[in-house]
Amino acid sequence: MSRTTTAAPAVRPYQSYVYAYPHKTAYRPLADRPELRELWAAERKDALSLYLHIPFCEVRCGFCNLFTRIGAPGELTTRYLDALDRQAAAVRDALGDDGPVRFAAAAFGGGTPTFLTAAELERLCDIAEKRMGADLRSVPLSVETSPSTATADRLAVLADRGTTRISIGVQSFVEAEARAAVRPQRRADVEAALDRIRDARIPVLNIDLIYGIDGQTEESWRTSLDAALGWRPEELYLYPLYVRPLTGLGRLGADSEAAADASDAAWDEQRLRLYRAGRDHLLAHGYEQVSMRMFRRADAPRTDGPDDYACQTDGMIGLGCGARSYTTKLHYSFDYAVEMREVRAIIDGYTATENFSHAEVGRYVDGDEARRRHLLQSVLQAEGLPLADYRERFGTSPADDFPLELARFEARGWLDASAGASGRLRLSTEGLAHSDALGPDLFSPGVRAAMAAYELK
Repeated sequence: MSRTTTAAPAVRPYQSYVYAYPHKTAYRPLADRPELRELWAAERKDALSLYLHIPFCEVRCGFCNLFTRIGAPGELTTRYLDALDRQAAAVRDALGDDGPVRFAAAAFGGGTPTFLTAAELERLCDIAEKRMGADLRSVPLSVETSPSTATADRLAVLADRGTTRISIGVQSFVEAEARAAVRPQRRADVEAALDRIRDARIPVLNIDLIYGIDGQTEESWRTSLDAALGWRPEELYLYPLYVRPLTGLGRLGADSEAAADASDAAWDEQRLRLYRAGRDHLLAHGYEQVSMRMFRRADAPRTDGPDDYACQTDGMIGLGCGARSYTTKLHYSFDYAVEMREVRAIIDGYTATENFSHAEVGRYVDGDEARRRHLLQSVLQAEGLPLADYRERFGTSPADDFPLELARFEARGWLDASAGASGRLRLSTEGLAHSDALGPDLFSPGVRAAMAAYELK
């Protein structure tokens, strides 16, 4: 008797970039609008992370689905900083003074924080320091910038106020590829911005590059990699291109959905091929792989901050209408949108807000979700998850809590079989390459349902 076997369907390697869990599309308006003071009363507050969000850009790249708007007419940046100041005062009051409040890390993101003028950046730093109590000169401070806004006066402010890391989104040094990604820029302008950043002597330079752009080849990808390596950046992030709904590239492809579906496999193959070429090229040039996306120069200074800070367990204070905050039981933020009209309305509402003492939008994180988040944030790093840390926090092991998921990963060759001897759960080289499939596979049914029900706007 013959038996017919059916091969398991291939797993698409590029499903979702898991930079936070649960995703903001799983957040909903909070009916109870809990007071921040109550939320933070029992939380550990001696190793917090502080994030200030600036939702403005000069242009919006075709791939971007971040919460940001183009330009800031009138006095909008002033009104936004006024609201940020009010929010900071309310949040710091909610943290209280019953125990130590210490920030172990800080970051300015967006949008483009350096869209602000030099004087406005001074004010932003003052809000972090004088309102929140963060000592920016003694903790790691990371700031995002762009080629057109990395001006000498802005960089001088950031360097003076203690910035340890500056991240610039270049995406491609090939001008035709930049245009294809709806990011018009001249290579000469990019190089001039990098020159100014190096002149500012900020310890860590990170350059973001994107692979999978229409028309990109291994040769042109190598051109961008080598151009970036010429600046000896301490860090490099290699991002796969995604075409998401409501973005510039998403709208361009809206009328050719069938053709896009037919080419998915070819695009996946292109991205995987370019990822592996980029990874191998950086490893050969003295870089270490930290995650699927992040590579660090082996001799680069470490500016990660105190050894006792851990993103898996410590709280996050997010200020600004695109920022999120984390307690052990609730993740919260403001409303989220991609479409420009909706983004503008949310920003306008934020700038008019006087009372920031309640959480408005978010998702409660129960025991299972906390386990999933800890596993995700650990195993997607190249060094993996120390099993003792997981057991100390939850009293169980990942194998106890996620046997089916880990069995799937093992069957696909995504786990490093030798890691157990060192007490870790670690991805294999192939597992790291498939991080954007592995991460979503760990989402809970509840989060999946909430994300699927989210109405795009």
